[in-house]
Amino acid sequence: MKKIHTREKRKLGLSHNRSHKKRVKTNKPKTFKTEASAKKYAEFLGLKSYDITNLKIGHKKKLKVVSK
Repeated sequence: MKKIHTREKRKLGLSHNRSHKKRVKTNKPKTFKTEASAKKYAEFLGLKSYDITNLKIGHKKKLKVVSK
């Protein structure tokens, strides 16, 4: 990673005492709140066999479509 020069930091309004590096965002799975929307998305993708798993523990729902 290349260090940002002080003049560039001043121009961008960044603090001088921190190293500002580009954050690489990781891709997370697409999630749904209802089973109907998850099934609709699976049909849109053309999946024949799939499972809908809940990513949250307890009564809250965060559903993910997993192909078999």
